[in-house]
Amino acid sequence: MNIIAIIPARMGSSRFPGKPLADIHGVPMVGHVALRTAMAPAVSETWIATCDEEIMEYARKAGIKAVMTADTHERCTDRTAEAMLKIEEMTGKSVDIVVMVQGDEPMVTPDMIDAAIAPMLEDASVNVTNLMADMETEAEFEDPNEVKVVTDLHGDALYFSREPVPSRKKGVLNVPMRKQVCVIPFRRDYLLRFNNLPETPLERIESVDMMRILEHGEKVRMVPFSGRTLSVDTPQDLERARAMMQQDTLRRDYTGA
Repeated sequence: MNIIAIIPARMGSSRFPGKPLADIHGVPMVGHVALRTAMAPAVSETWIATCDEEIMEYARKAGIKAVMTADTHERCTDRTAEAMLKIEEMTGKSVDIVVMVQGDEPMVTPDMIDAAIAPMLEDASVNVTNLMADMETEAEFEDPNEVKVVTDLHGDALYFSREPVPSRKKGVLNVPMRKQVCVIPFRRDYLLRFNNLPETPLERIESVDMMRILEHGEKVRMVPFSGRTLSVDTPQDLERARAMMQQDTLRRDYTGA
């Protein structure tokens, strides 16, 4: 199968402008994501998809494949789909699975990529998966920047929210506190179909793309992962990522430092 990874990245983040090129131990954040993703055995190629010349210039200098996309996309999935079609045209090869990896996940590991893909290789009926990790603190559970998820007994998502779900207000304090990790593989045609579906009410309310799938009565397979991860949404998160990656052995494999 032709499995590629695409990292959508743009400079104009409302919460943290310029975030993709924020320095973490001498490498821009999007560079960490691309270099670490490319180590996954299941992935044949890794690309950055961006609408910003600054990111394209970094990719060229770093020897990372990149493709320019429109600057009108509001959703990462739209940017990923445009990039995928352009990559197919440039390479002459049709994609089977595209792994969308958010450019603000600098601690992504090859194991995470392969784990997210595995259910799709094992079961042809699985069209999209998301990684899912346990949250360690109540503060993280309450943080609206973290997308929380609850699942059914089969491991499929029931609901995504920026609110702390399930509720701890009915006397049960030891609830599962799980978050979405933005490593999201799609089957090629399903990604295109997803982008053609109309935006849904709860998707807008929660500001979570995956709700569109659930509201149309379809499934998102959640894949538990126990490794440490951190999505960088704010400058404070960036400082945490720098500290957490100080002794990161994987970083030394691609930087030599």
